Amino acid sequence: MNSATLFYIHDPMCSWCYGFNNTWIIVKKSLPKKIDIQYVLGGLAQDNNEPMSTEMREYIQKNWQKIEMTIPGVKFNYDFWEKFTPKRSTYPACRAVIAIKQQNPSLEVKMIDLIQKSYYLDAQNPSEDQTLITLAGKLDIDIRNFGKKLNDEKTQELLLNDIALMQSLNVSSFPSLVLQTADGIKPIKIDYNDPQFILNQIMT
Repeated sequence: MNSATLFYIHDPMCSWCYGFNNTWIIVKKSLPKKIDIQYVLGGLAQDNNEPMSTEMREYIQKNWQKIEMTIPGVKFNYDFWEKFTPKRSTYPACRAVIAIKQQNPSLEVKMIDLIQKSYYLDAQNPSEDQTLITLAGKLDIDIRNFGKKLNDEKTQELLLNDIALMQSLNVSSFPSLVLQTADGIKPIKIDYNDPQFILNQIMT
């Protein structure tokens, strides 16, 4: 295989992306160096200050339960639903990843991990700017610059660029993998428990 790009389309507040982590880590470690990995933010839910509907709350909790039954070892902290009146908004978390990447691209994945851990294990709310600023403060960055970049027009523009790229790759669900080579683009089917199934598609 000549040089290629593997696009990983995700959202830091996507519960299935969180469940996919362990398999994804194995896939990444097993790829040849000539395959470049590019994270693409899909923007699961736009900015919204309205409380999440009861139906949506129930839907997401059922998804968590389904993931726990589907992927061994994945756990969620359901205290989140008692501690907060959640909003259906993941754009702030997406912009936080971009703001970190602008300062230090090597910290992109670390910020995603921090957001997922805070949401799914520590029952924090990454839809809130202050939560994201606190998380970013754990990284070696200029936190004042991060606070300015979190909601500025350029950061939002970069998020919209990622969403446009996702759409051009014909992706409509998260997580998704798409391999781009000189021959074109190839959707990669995901198995949440079998990294070799994914690698076989990429390497053929």
